[in-house]
Amino acid sequence: MRWSKYYLPTFKETPSDAEIPSHKLMLRAGLIKQLTAGVYSFLPAGFRVLKNVEKIVREEMDRAGCQEVMMPILHPGELYEETGRLENFGPLLFKLKDRRDRFFALGPTHEEVVTDIGRANLKSYRQLPQCLYQIQVKFRDEFRPRFGLIRAREFIMKDAYSFHANQESMDETYERMGEAYTRILERCGLDSLRVEAESGAIGGDVNHEFIVLAEEGESAIFRCPCGYAANDERAESLGAKLGELEPVSDKPEKVDTPAKTTIDDVTGFLGVGASRLVKTLLYKSQDRVVAALVPGERQLNEAKLAQALGDPFAELLGDDEIERVTGARVGYAGPVGLPKDVRVIADPLLKDYDGMIVGANATDAHLRGVKMGRDFEPDEIAPLSEVLAGDTCKACGKGKLYIQRGVELGHIFKLDTKYSASMNATYLDSKGVEHAFIMGCYGFGVSRAVAAAIEQHHDDKGIVWPKSLTPFHVIVLPINTAGFSAVEPAEKLHEDLSAAGFDVLLDDRDLRPGPKFMDSELLGVPLRITLGERNLKDGNAEVYYRAEDRKDLIPLDSVLDLVTSFYQD
Repeated sequence: MRWSKYYLPTFKETPSDAEIPSHKLMLRAGLIKQLTAGVYSFLPAGFRVLKNVEKIVREEMDRAGCQEVMMPILHPGELYEETGRLENFGPLLFKLKDRRDRFFALGPTHEEVVTDIGRANLKSYRQLPQCLYQIQVKFRDEFRPRFGLIRAREFIMKDAYSFHANQESMDETYERMGEAYTRILERCGLDSLRVEAESGAIGGDVNHEFIVLAEEGESAIFRCPCGYAANDERAESLGAKLGELEPVSDKPEKVDTPAKTTIDDVTGFLGVGASRLVKTLLYKSQDRVVAALVPGERQLNEAKLAQALGDPFAELLGDDEIERVTGARVGYAGPVGLPKDVRVIADPLLKDYDGMIVGANATDAHLRGVKMGRDFEPDEIAPLSEVLAGDTCKACGKGKLYIQRGVELGHIFKLDTKYSASMNATYLDSKGVEHAFIMGCYGFGVSRAVAAAIEQHHDDKGIVWPKSLTPFHVIVLPINTAGFSAVEPAEKLHEDLSAAGFDVLLDDRDLRPGPKFMDSELLGVPLRITLGERNLKDGNAEVYYRAEDRKDLIPLDSVLDLVTSFYQD
């Protein structure tokens, strides 16, 4: 491939709206072009990398026993009505109507579609288990598309789905798919981590994410030296050593806190630490008011609240609604004396509190010395608060949690009968009894993997591609293309390497050496062979190793052997 004929626009300047390294470098290196917010075209070099990811994913899915299919992008709305996900996906779902005014959606994922396939053709336990997968475009109307391919509205995903007659079969496939994901990431040259996660709109109580570690990744991961790892939505802890706790009074004491509506206001006014306070946050969920109680020094994790409620669309009450429920202005809600129809959920860390300072449900007042179980009784205890670095690990009971950042690439789920039961997708067992399929779901972000690889592999010069993903194996760069001293041997080397099966980019542009070197380092191809008159006179070529940022002189006639050996390692 000749650079002068190849569509590979490169840019010195970083686009002003690009926020993270992968977005900046993909635009500068001419791998993608934005069409509109969250929607990108893959240009030739970027498409090569994408196809390399697809090849690895496809090989590992086939190896894991899955069968490739292709399902429609256009989904009839009735499928989402069957499962109730029309509401769960909410504004993320791209909706449209056809000329007959029938409602359709652009597929954000394919659980409903594949379940419809299963219920039509899988009738007997003898046909199970089955695992189907596809590599397909997906659509989600992200409120704020950002980070280039990391948070896009249109993206390419591998999604697989399995059907089972029993839990043992489901568990076996789940672990086999987890192993396949680990191999995919290893083959892509990515350092990754399997973590516990939340299921979101997909559903299922058991699920794990596969995170590619990266300094500017959007996912926060809590880890412990014992091996525990979970994302910030799922992580739980035993908390940290508490400061001085509020003593328990014989009965709650009402104290004036005029115009003190925040944690900082109240702690400063009363001269106490935040750990002596408890936040009461009021939400509306499925036409019922919910009071969520968390320690004063911590934030509420809304993903955990959604899990506890079984409602991803619970909303904070407005100011007027809070005043109607509590009889007080915003900032004075508390668990003591709330109306009986309010559902009270307390974070388990509050079990360690002797007493508490809480809102008095009266304007300009709080209660001191409140005891949970005596002055109020929560309807349930459930994890609600965010975990903090330095918390004690819940898994081992002694390690301290620390944070790493990364990019989520894979997510696997045990769906149980969430979709099969609602869509009446059943099979007959050996006794002729009808059962809903037990199902699994396994997603992998193919286009996102391209960006994640750059997040993990780049430097101040540009991209540093892993060998398995690089758009080209070698760049052949002759110096002074106006003369013939370097051009002829460069042409010969290009032909020889190509004939040996390597993808070669011959930089035949009539440019000075400096811009050529900068472009090659920006593009990030692992090997560059530079041919200049001085070295050629001695029968040598310069090889540049991008990952090591290192140059060597080698005999020109040994270049083919070196490239072959490099890609065999």
